[in-house]
Amino acid sequence: MLPDLNRLKVFFHIFNEQSSTAAALKLHITQSGVSQHLKKLEEELQTQLFTRVNRRLVPTAAGKKLYGIVQEFMNELEQGVQHINDGLTTPSGLLRIGAPTEFGKIYLPPIFGSFRRKYPAVTMKLELDEPKILFSKVANGELDFAYIDILPFFMDTPGGTSTYSIKPVVREEFVLACSNEYYRARVNEINYGSLTQLDFIGYKDDIALFRSWFKLHFNREPQQLNLNFIADSSEAIVSAIKSGLGAGITVSHLMNREIATGDIIAIRPDRTKLQNTIACVQFKAKQPSITETAFQEHFRLELSKNYAKLQII
Repeated sequence: MLPDLNRLKVFFHIFNEQSSTAAALKLHITQSGVSQHLKKLEEELQTQLFTRVNRRLVPTAAGKKLYGIVQEFMNELEQGVQHINDGLTTPSGLLRIGAPTEFGKIYLPPIFGSFRRKYPAVTMKLELDEPKILFSKVANGELDFAYIDILPFFMDTPGGTSTYSIKPVVREEFVLACSNEYYRARVNEINYGSLTQLDFIGYKDDIALFRSWFKLHFNREPQQLNLNFIADSSEAIVSAIKSGLGAGITVSHLMNREIATGDIIAIRPDRTKLQNTIACVQFKAKQPSITETAFQEHFRLELSKNYAKLQII
């Protein structure tokens, strides 16, 4: 049977201090309490651990042997508790974050870089994926949190939206655009019938975003469109638009420079905008760590400070 841990702790401090009085001060208990713990420990082990020499407690051979067993454990325990306390007050450890592909590639690495310069004990695992997959990984505990597109046509999510804490961070405009050459050759009128006859550049063979765009501007939704180029990347869609393959929809900040120079034409039937919100999503039942909270605050601050083209919410 193992001795009582409190008694071993008292023994450890008596050995270090060579005095029951000093050990009592260290442990914030009475000297008589220290003496009682030592007496009971010696009774349990059926051996004497100290002899008194000139008012000092000198360990016996058994005492030295027990200290060799206890010392490493007590030191590791003390250091381990200190690390736990450090983790509760200073950001540290692994952050597992999800994000949309283009948004994550552009903004997360440099912002994490500035965060890590402040908190070098933090590491990061970044996963780039679609909204539904990111929601699922947050719900399953595979991600601490994720920055997710909250699209105009909000998708089904595992467990329903009430399962999550959803805090908007950035608002972006979705723009239907084409190259200057394609616009002059094919866009004759800005009306529903004319626009639905264009060639389109789609994201993963899905026209849901196009349908939302037409619904917003014309209150009508096409059931099918001529998708002549399909990609799974916003960067590829912008490249296809610039190449004159047709009209595609993506967020405006990826094309701002080309729109400003006139190389790409934004097709805007009116002043209404199809907007996408990127929100920070966490599992509602999960208590955020100090590291997660610190990064989220840092992320929002860095976006506001260094990325004026984004609409920070």
